[in-house]
Amino acid sequence: MDANLIKAFTPTGRLRASINLGNPILANKNPAGGEPVGVSIDLARGFAKRLGVEVELVVFDTAGKSVEAVRTEQADIGFFAVDPLRGQEIAFTSPYVLIEGCYMVRNDSALHSNEQVDQPGQRVVVGAGSAYDLYLSREIKQAQLVRAPSSPAVVETFLTQDLEVAAGVKQQLEMDAQRHPGLRLLPGRFMVIRQAMGTPRSRGPAAADCLQAFVQEMKSSGFVADSLKRHKIQGAAVAGRED
Repeated sequence: MDANLIKAFTPTGRLRASINLGNPILANKNPAGGEPVGVSIDLARGFAKRLGVEVELVVFDTAGKSVEAVRTEQADIGFFAVDPLRGQEIAFTSPYVLIEGCYMVRNDSALHSNEQVDQPGQRVVVGAGSAYDLYLSREIKQAQLVRAPSSPAVVETFLTQDLEVAAGVKQQLEMDAQRHPGLRLLPGRFMVIRQAMGTPRSRGPAAADCLQAFVQEMKSSGFVADSLKRHKIQGAAVAGRED
């Protein structure tokens, strides 16, 4: 690989990868040792190997902090939901996985469809700075958005503040529903989250093209599918070339 391209990705000599532990589909802590594991970590290590450099995992507990690290160039690559606001300063690849965003309510709620959520009197809690926060901030017209400190804290905030609706990754909400009886997910989904890799736009178009080519290869080779299977991730689909 061209030396200038490697330097564009690694100004510190290492590839600093921003990792968000707030999305359990992409990254988690290994219960045995506490180190981060998941598809985003596998991709970060794979790309560092491609560049011929060491990887440094810069770990955060929320999407907002993870995005900010790449935006301010405290990290060289990251793993985010594609969003036009984030895209102003971050060059995104095409998505490598697609994830469903869903709503959760109490069993006795009068809400039975996604279309019923956006109405006066409904308070919807989201993780601050998450893809669902950005999306619903644009789409919700009548309901009120309430922001939890992080995506994993959404259901706790929903319960302690006695709110009407929780919004988040389907798998996270399903796990929370198992821990808290009396909750149910509304059928279907309110959005499809397109998870991609990204790098600061300041690194130049050649760097963006290189990262895009890497993601396409990782999808077509089966690397992403194998990683999801190895980490026992369900509910996330490998994105196609056209997504």
